[in-house]
Amino acid sequence: MQRDRIKLPDCIRQMPTHIPKPVAEVWKPELVRLPKLTRARRLFRAFSHGLVKLVAKLCLKVTVEGMENFPKAGPLLIVINHLGDADAAAIVSALPLPPDALGKIELYDFPVLGRLMHWYGVIWLHRGRPDKRALRAALDGLAEGRVIVIAPEGRYSLDGALEEGTGGAAFLAYKSGAPVLPIAVSGTENEHVYGHLKRLRRAPVQVRAGNMFRLAKQASARREALGRGTGQIMAALADILPEKYRGKYS
Repeated sequence: MQRDRIKLPDCIRQMPTHIPKPVAEVWKPELVRLPKLTRARRLFRAFSHGLVKLVAKLCLKVTVEGMENFPKAGPLLIVINHLGDADAAAIVSALPLPPDALGKIELYDFPVLGRLMHWYGVIWLHRGRPDKRALRAALDGLAEGRVIVIAPEGRYSLDGALEEGTGGAAFLAYKSGAPVLPIAVSGTENEHVYGHLKRLRRAPVQVRAGNMFRLAKQASARREALGRGTGQIMAALADILPEKYRGKYS
C-alpha cells in the first residue's frame, strides 16, 4: 500500500482552549505502530473483550442505546467523550467486537496494565505532540477496514462536561474518508463509580451511540477545515449527552 506523506497542521496539537491540554512527558516513538493482527493477538483480544464485559457487568450497571447504528464492517472511526477510568470498560463492553484504540503513552509504564495494553495492541499516542507515527498507524488501520477509537478531548474532562476537542479525530476522518460514529458515555466519573463500589453497589452508567456520519470535504484552508470538522464531531457527541455533560457545546 502506498503511504501518503502526512503534513501535520499546528491545530492538531494546539486547538484554541482556555485550559492547556496535557503534553506527554515521555517520548517513546519506537513503541508507536499499528499492531499486527496475529492469531495470538486475535485470541487475546477476544479474551480481553469477554473479560471487560464481565468486569463491566460486575462493577457497573450499563444501559446501552443506539448500538443498532454500529455498521456490519469497517472502516469506522469511533469518537468518544472522556469522563473517568470506567469509560473504556463501559464503552468496549457495549461494542460487538474488540476495537483498535489510541492510548496515551504514559500508560505503557503502568505495572501489569501497560503490558496488557501492549499485548492487546493499542496505538500508543504522545499527547500534545506532533505524533505523526500515531496518526499514520491509525490511518493504516482505517485503510485495512479496522475500527479505531479516539477521544477528541485528549484527556479526562476536568469538570465532567465536554471540553474543546483537538483536531486529531477530524484529521483522521478527512484523510481516510472513513465514517464517524459518536458514542457518548455518562455516569463514569471516578467519584461516582468508586463511590458506588465502596458501598458494594454497581454504578449506573449510560452508553449511547449516535448516528454515523462523514465529514464533508472542505474547500477552506486546512486549519479552518479541521476546526469545522472538530466542531461537527464534538457537536455530534453533545447531541447524545445529557445537558449537564455538554459543556461549551450546549
